[in-house]
Amino acid sequence: MRSFDRHRRLRSGEAIRRMVREHQLSPDDFIYPLFVVEGTGIRREVPSMPGVFHYSLDQIDDELDEVVELGIPSVILFGVPESKDACGTSAYADDGIVQQAIRYVKERHPSLYVMADTCLCQYTDHGHCGVAEDGEIVNDESLRILTKTAVSQAQAGADMIAPSNMMDGFVTAIREGLDEAGFVQTPILSYAVKYASAFYGPFRDAAHSTPQFGDRRTYQMDPANAREALREAESDIAEGADMLMVKPGMAYMDIIRRLKERFDIPVCAYNVSGEYSMIKAAAQQGWIDEQAVVLEMLTGLKRAGAELILTYHAKEAARWLREG
Repeated sequence: MRSFDRHRRLRSGEAIRRMVREHQLSPDDFIYPLFVVEGTGIRREVPSMPGVFHYSLDQIDDELDEVVELGIPSVILFGVPESKDACGTSAYADDGIVQQAIRYVKERHPSLYVMADTCLCQYTDHGHCGVAEDGEIVNDESLRILTKTAVSQAQAGADMIAPSNMMDGFVTAIREGLDEAGFVQTPILSYAVKYASAFYGPFRDAAHSTPQFGDRRTYQMDPANAREALREAESDIAEGADMLMVKPGMAYMDIIRRLKERFDIPVCAYNVSGEYSMIKAAAQQGWIDEQAVVLEMLTGLKRAGAELILTYHAKEAARWLREG
């Protein structure tokens, strides 16, 4: 018989498979998203995202305690305000819902690393991520409001600013604004590579941010483009980004890998709402093993090069990992 390689030798038992495993998932890898709303007594499940809730601040303690107990180091806050206008002015209000939530979370759990989503789509009455004029999203005026929003979030105590708006120059504008306001040490997680994806539907349900006209293709990226992702990331690094986000995650693992190989700063993957809801729906039908699929998917994102994973599965995954 001709000689051949015996690759199965290192797969023969659980112990040796664990010993040679190339990538390990940990709760330290996860960022957990939270949707905070104004009012009291609100704990309302998002219809298209089983297990994900809107929380008023008086209802969020148990959720925060569980995140900390599971060893998840970070949360990112998405606000759903009561009032909206054409320019999203409630995004930078000192008493805005995200600003209130940042102060509350940091007071209750000072060690929890709090990221603030910096975008306008939840705060504008038209649902776009920037200022609209005559049916167009205007870039530079949007930067002014986004910068005010980032500064207000830092003033409230956010540990990191995570701008997700995809306006040109948003990292430069926010970095300069933070520095001028005395927040030189506040890092920026840039949503450098955010595609105009069909996977965002459930999030728009959760954030009440569906565009009221047109779509977001004039500022979010074409899903067919890969080289453009490198240009976007390179610009954001030059402008002062400390970390890079690729959004969505599952359909763009090749982009995560390209960024990881090209740039020497941390890369984060956003395991988005549509990815989450597809798994939940299939699991509810009994078509898949939810735990096995989630952990395989998250491992795939890490294998592709993501140091951090923003995922709605964070609590479940952390619990499963602890249980072994």
